[in-house]
Amino acid sequence: MSEDLVGGLSAAQARARLGADGPNALPGAQRRTHLSIVRAAAQEPMFFLLLGGALLYLLLGEAREGAFLLAMVVLTLGLTLYQESKTERALEALRELASPSALVLRDGQRVRVDSRELVAGDIVILAEGDRVPADGVLIEAAAIEADESLLSGEAAPVRKRGACGAAEEAQPMARAGGDDTPHLYAGTLLIKGRGSMRVLATGARSQIGQIGSALRALAPQPSPLQRQSARMVRQIALAGMALSASLVLIYGARGGDWMQALLAGIVLAISMLPAEFTIVLTVFPTLGAWRLARARVLTRHLAAIETLGATSVLCVDKTGTLTENRMTVARLHADGASFDPLANEHAPLPEQFHRLLEFSILACPLAPFDPMELALHRIKERYLGGTEHLHGDWTLAQEYPLTPELRAMAQAWKARDGDNYAVAAKGAPEAIIDLCHLDPERQRAIGAQADAMAREGLRVLGVASATFAGPRWPQQEHDFDFVFVGLVGLADPLKPGIAQAIGQCRQAGMRVIMITGDYPATASAIARQAGLGAGSVLGGDEMARLDERALQQRIASVNVCARIAPDQKLRIVQALQANGEIVAMTGDGVNDAPALKAAHVGVAMGGRGTDVARQSAALVLLDDSFDAIVTAVAAGRRIFTNMQKSMAYILAVHLSIAGMALLPALLGWPVLLYPMHIVFLELIIDPACSLAFENEAAEPDAMRVAPRDAQAPLFGGRTLALAALQGVCALAGVLAAYGWALGALAPDAARAFGFSSLVVANLALIYANRAPTLAQTLARPNRVLTLVSAATLALLLLALYQPWVAALFRFAPLGAAQLAAAGACGAGGVLAFALLKGMRASQ
Repeated sequence: MSEDLVGGLSAAQARARLGADGPNALPGAQRRTHLSIVRAAAQEPMFFLLLGGALLYLLLGEAREGAFLLAMVVLTLGLTLYQESKTERALEALRELASPSALVLRDGQRVRVDSRELVAGDIVILAEGDRVPADGVLIEAAAIEADESLLSGEAAPVRKRGACGAAEEAQPMARAGGDDTPHLYAGTLLIKGRGSMRVLATGARSQIGQIGSALRALAPQPSPLQRQSARMVRQIALAGMALSASLVLIYGARGGDWMQALLAGIVLAISMLPAEFTIVLTVFPTLGAWRLARARVLTRHLAAIETLGATSVLCVDKTGTLTENRMTVARLHADGASFDPLANEHAPLPEQFHRLLEFSILACPLAPFDPMELALHRIKERYLGGTEHLHGDWTLAQEYPLTPELRAMAQAWKARDGDNYAVAAKGAPEAIIDLCHLDPERQRAIGAQADAMAREGLRVLGVASATFAGPRWPQQEHDFDFVFVGLVGLADPLKPGIAQAIGQCRQAGMRVIMITGDYPATASAIARQAGLGAGSVLGGDEMARLDERALQQRIASVNVCARIAPDQKLRIVQALQANGEIVAMTGDGVNDAPALKAAHVGVAMGGRGTDVARQSAALVLLDDSFDAIVTAVAAGRRIFTNMQKSMAYILAVHLSIAGMALLPALLGWPVLLYPMHIVFLELIIDPACSLAFENEAAEPDAMRVAPRDAQAPLFGGRTLALAALQGVCALAGVLAAYGWALGALAPDAARAFGFSSLVVANLALIYANRAPTLAQTLARPNRVLTLVSAATLALLLLALYQPWVAALFRFAPLGAAQLAAAGACGAGGVLAFALLKGMRASQ
């Protein structure tokens, strides 16, 4: 290929190749089309019941009623299509946000593009923690190790090297799993190192793409709420079938009209079938995720939103989550003296600090990503520009990366002239002290100074230097003869509003635990600034000595964990879970992935996080904002509360409708409800339970109460009893209204009176479930509910006073006083329940 390694492809070349080769995407699950949505809706029991009712009317020779029901079948499918399409659009927007990105060279610039836009020939920049987006060959590699277990089945990571020239680049790709090859494979993970790769194959042409269907996602398991609601629907459906069959037998045996008996049975079955449960469980989390996406929080697993609302402990990283993750050099300490670059912004750097800054920079990569290293590079020209302490012509000869065992890294450099190598090390003060093999008195003095700087909230690094003659490099840093150079203190200020956000979490009954790799004194200072208090600190070394039971007891009383290695986060999560806590955990690194996956809700950083962290998490903060976590918790609480309100309404309204389908027949009264009446009521129930309740604002005290019990069912005994009670109250009012009307009015007018009462009771049930008290209900605006109410009343008036429609519904017109009385009866039973509930809420 002719593209040079510096510029990469041009945008025009990339577009042409994308058009020819197609997107870099694996064959996946098909997006739901309008036809597939309609097909699924047509398989629902409600569809068959309505269709059966329409056919019965046609068989009875009542073409107008049959045609109306068939039209209602089409309208029901249309409403389902609208709601499901809205849900699918929200999901598609989430898929677009969730699509992984890749850092590539285009037109000589580093740009981040959707990985689906990668093409053969692209130069991709990779770093530790990245998921490889396509098959390719390494053209530059620095200490790269990759996890290729996805393709090879071997758990151990393999070493990678750069290709040796164009000839090796052109060779066929080797099989995955081998050491010291230059090839990388789509879907595998960089465990260590950094480099650049030329893309060779994308999409279905990659090795993972050729596996195809074997890599398609498994069908997701239903959530606890879905299983719970499915069980409830089955139980109600079975009860409905039994009652419907009984009604058919009773009605048919009493009057001998088995066709009408069958119609009455269909009406009862429709009235008892709570098909809206499925709508609620789909629409609420999906639209909630869409709302969160607008707040820059990406939801990868919809069930996580509801779980987040029950979170009792929030474990957060300090750097980048609580702080700005933009380090600034705030203190230099060497030879017993200190210098503050922030307070002496325009003063020259005293000579005694030149060597400290020089070796601090030599211990950094040439193109750093770490915020501390970036801070050191930002001030090097300011203080060392034009001096002999900057070494642009030196060559990096050897690297010793930071490890969990030794929190320090070292780099060896070769000058253009001279035989010896200069070795620079930086890291945790205690690690640097250990490398320098200092006497106890010197160790105590340096440790005391590091503690003093840390107590000011500074992140403290120790710096050491050594020389090496070669040629055989030591296996470990301890084999160098290091000399202690000094300490560097870096400040990472809190993000604006962090203290207020943490205050909100604590007010909401959530513990916030800060987890950091910082020095304990630094962590305590930041914790005090953030409003976490100044309690005891759990250190990584102390934690390593604790068994699981002791850790459970210790973690129950600390809000700050310092000097924590990434793999210790998993133990913290497990200890909290063993204590019965619902845990949300933030993370960004490769080693954070187990903790993110083990937590009830893993929250990854979208800005600075690695691909593996993002893929292990349930939520991704697109702008790494702590405020977004608080927003997500509030959204989770709001969604769960509104789902409870909606399902309570569904149960109550179906109980009242089913009662009016069953009781008149049992009492020997004329039938009140026919299939067209049920369809009319369903036109109210569907948008009310999904769109109106989903649009409800959060409760005013939602973030001032303790988290709910995550194990508590959506419908516990008390909630179920209250839903049933309000349904019975509504039924009592409507039944009384219909009974009175049968004695005072003609049959069709009595039916109009009873049905009007039922419609108003239905609307009243919506309002009764919105808030604990009637005053709160009326004070809360909800534009969607207002539209639903207005449309319902308009349709009722049309059914009562438009002659053709009134004849279809078997209604006779009502006078204004009669209509008002019907409404009062319908609202009266629900109003009695609402007043009782309000009195209990105020106690």
